[in-house]
Amino acid sequence: MTATRTPPRLALAITVASLMAALTLTPAMADDGPSVPPGTEPSATAPVEVDPNDPDLKLPEGATLAEPKVLDIKQVVEDQSGDERREDTNADVKFALQAEVLFGKDSAKLNGEARARISAIAAEIKNQHATRIRVFGFTDNLGSYAHGRTLSRQRANAVQDVLDEELKDSGITYEVRGYSEDYPIASNATEAGRKKNRRVEVSFPRGES
Repeated sequence: MTATRTPPRLALAITVASLMAALTLTPAMADDGPSVPPGTEPSATAPVEVDPNDPDLKLPEGATLAEPKVLDIKQVVEDQSGDERREDTNADVKFALQAEVLFGKDSAKLNGEARARISAIAAEIKNQHATRIRVFGFTDNLGSYAHGRTLSRQRANAVQDVLDEELKDSGITYEVRGYSEDYPIASNATEAGRKKNRRVEVSFPRGES
């Protein structure tokens, strides 16, 4: 019997056709990045079955469980305008005031509305019996970093001066800093984000009240 030989060109065409058929079985998917923020993906597609009788789940003889730990829970409340935000944790209280409600543009001079807002913070400091207060100023990323550093520090100083007048307590210590555009809380790509970043934060330890 004479073997039939397939011409080289025909063999190549058959191979390419086979590869194309195989490739069409699995559609290509574009990688557009994660569909949810990193770190929020589910750890498993279904609950993991646990054998309660597994000896590896038992404590070794003589071992004890660690002391229970209370997790730090943060509560954030922001007014409807977004001008003021309060954050409460188990350890601290922090107020963030947008610069526009305290100062004029590119200014460290407090406006007429500022004192009432700072006085309300002072009242909460008294309520918490706090003796260590941090006053930090921040700007957006417009202008030079050096100018932002100076302006943010001047604004923090202005807020601290009012707190000192309101509290009238020589036992209180202040930590006052200006951070310029460092530590933004929103994107500087939009004016809405830059407005949030232009702020003064006042924070202090939570008391036993």
